[in-house]
Amino acid sequence: MNFTILAGGYDTFIATYLLNTVAGTLDVVSKFPAGTNTSWMNAHPTNASIFYAVNELSPIGAVQSYTTTPDGVLTGPHDTVSSEGGSPAFTAALSTGQVAVMNYDSGTGRIIPTDSTFLFFDGESAPLITFPPPVDNLSHPHMAYEFEGEVIVPDLGGDKLWRLTRSAGPGNWDITGLIPQPLFSGPRHMKIFDDRIFVIHELASTLTVQPIPAPPNGTSNIIDSKSIVPTGLPPGAAMAAAEILIPNPTSKFPTPYIYVSNRNTGVQDPRGDAIAIFEHVNQGQPDEQLRLITEVFTGLDQIRGMEIGLESNGGDEFLIAAGVAGSAGAVVYKRVDGGRNLTEVARNLDIPTRTTFIWLP
Repeated sequence: MNFTILAGGYDTFIATYLLNTVAGTLDVVSKFPAGTNTSWMNAHPTNASIFYAVNELSPIGAVQSYTTTPDGVLTGPHDTVSSEGGSPAFTAALSTGQVAVMNYDSGTGRIIPTDSTFLFFDGESAPLITFPPPVDNLSHPHMAYEFEGEVIVPDLGGDKLWRLTRSAGPGNWDITGLIPQPLFSGPRHMKIFDDRIFVIHELASTLTVQPIPAPPNGTSNIIDSKSIVPTGLPPGAAMAAAEILIPNPTSKFPTPYIYVSNRNTGVQDPRGDAIAIFEHVNQGQPDEQLRLITEVFTGLDQIRGMEIGLESNGGDEFLIAAGVAGSAGAVVYKRVDGGRNLTEVARNLDIPTRTTFIWLP
C-alpha cells in the first residue's frame, strides 16, 4: 500500500514522502516552500485538507495555515499570524475552530480563532496568555492538549500542567488551574487515555501516569514513574525525553501501547536513539503500573518527530520517526506483535533531519 506523509523541520520547506509498504521504499516526491522553521505541524481535526505549521523563530514566531491534496500537493500559506512570542514549538488545531500556539522561549501562548474556512486567523481576538514563571526559572510551555472543554499546557520550565478554560470571547482563555508535576522533571508532552494522564518529562527522562484531577484545581498522585533512558549507553550520553504516542486500540491492535522517544544530546550511541514501548497495566488496582515492553534502537540522532499513521486507511500499522540532528533521515517502522515491537520497513536519507509529520488520508 502507498501512504503520503508530510514532514516539516528546521528549514524553509515542507516535504512530501511516499511510503510504499510492499516495496519497502520511502521516497521524497516533492518539497514545497514554506515559512522558516516549520518545526511542528498539526492537521485540522475535521478537515483533512487543512493543516497548520509554526514558524519557530525568535524573538517573534508565527503560525500559518496550509491546504493539501491527498497526494501531498501543498497550497499556502493562506494566512500567517504572529505568535507574539519567541520560539513557538507547538501548534494544535482545536475542535472549536481555534488554533493554539505555545511560545517556548517567552512563557506565553495564544489560542487564535479562525474564520468559517478555517484558513484565516482572527489575531485581534486572541490576547496573549502569560504563564507565571517559577522562582529562579522560566516558564516553557511546550504543548496544548484539548480535553473536555479545557486546554492543558505542559510547562517544561515550571513543572506544571496548566489548565485553561475559555472566558468571554472566542479567543479569550484564562488560566483556571494547574496540575503539579515533579520538581525539575520538565513535563514536555502528554496524552490522556482512559481517565489517566500520561506525561513525558524531558529533564528527568521519565514517563508518568496519574488520574485526571477534577477541574480546576483538583489534585491526584502520580501512580507510577518509569525511566525511559535506554540501556547500555556510552559514557557522556545525555538523555532528554521528547515525544509520546498512544494510538487508540483497534481489533488489530487491541492493547494501547505507549511509544516514547528519548533524545541523546551528548555522546552519541552507535545504535542511535531508542523508542521505548510501555504498557499500562492493572488500572485501578493496587499494583497499577507502567511496564517496559522493549526498546527499539533507530540509528536516529535526537528523535523529535514521531507519528503513527491513520486507522482509517490502515496506516496505523506504521510509525515514522526522524531526528533533529545527524544525517540518518526518516525511518518507517511496522508495528508487530500487536504493537509490542517495531520492525523497519523503509528509510530515506535524502533529507537529513525532520521534526514533525502528518499522515494524509
